[in-house]
Amino acid sequence: MRHFTVRRGGVTIPVSRGGRGRPLVLCPGLNSTQADLYRLTELLRRDHDVVSFDLRGHGLSSAAERYDFDAFLGDLVAVMAALEVSSPPVLVGYSLGADLAVHYASMSPGSVAALVLVDGANPLPEPFITDVDRAEFRALTQHEAERGKGVDLVRQVSLSAQEIFELGLEMDVVRAGILERYQGIDAPVHMIMSSSIAGDSDAGRAPRHNRLWRRGVERLVQELPDTSVSWLDADHRLVFTHASDIAEIVRRACGSRSVSRPAP
Repeated sequence: MRHFTVRRGGVTIPVSRGGRGRPLVLCPGLNSTQADLYRLTELLRRDHDVVSFDLRGHGLSSAAERYDFDAFLGDLVAVMAALEVSSPPVLVGYSLGADLAVHYASMSPGSVAALVLVDGANPLPEPFITDVDRAEFRALTQHEAERGKGVDLVRQVSLSAQEIFELGLEMDVVRAGILERYQGIDAPVHMIMSSSIAGDSDAGRAPRHNRLWRRGVERLVQELPDTSVSWLDADHRLVFTHASDIAEIVRRACGSRSVSRPAP
């Protein structure tokens, strides 16, 4: 294992690297850290030289003045620029990290060997968060903000509930235009998606969110048929509950463009 630091605009980003094989960069999502993704990282290191890091305001990264999408994208760009690799890496992104990966690959042709997108970067046909959802989403962000202020430094998240809320609204805007970003990518794209991103309840807004999540993927595959998709019977916590499944899909997907499982 090697540990080093990337600095960007006053933000300090801790990076870890270890494993053997093809280079792979793992980009975490909102409210997730290197420590949270430890199990998945260890599994991927069996076959890859894995680079992991914390986004600004997460884990051991320093806090920042900005927590919008472009600021997080800049963190990924800075980490990628600091790497010394013999060949373009596989770029794996979870949730927000998947959206960052798509944007990075679209603006840096030839920079990645393949993209593996875990439950994110979904070109939704309509906003995920409507006026009806705002109160529920605000309560969820309050819970996430409180959970992130624990005593475990490697898992701490500095973002406030309001900053998480605003970023969630921004992500609907980002995903409304992400299909165009996909069209500029010159590497294989593999998606690993949860069948029930909002949980398996038949009550409340969960059914609508789950249907919308599936429709977004169907839209992408219709526009870009070479995109491969693996569905897991899970919610948005799939990187924690299904780490071994995800690692195996990554392993196979990086050797073939045709990996796919039928939706459950």
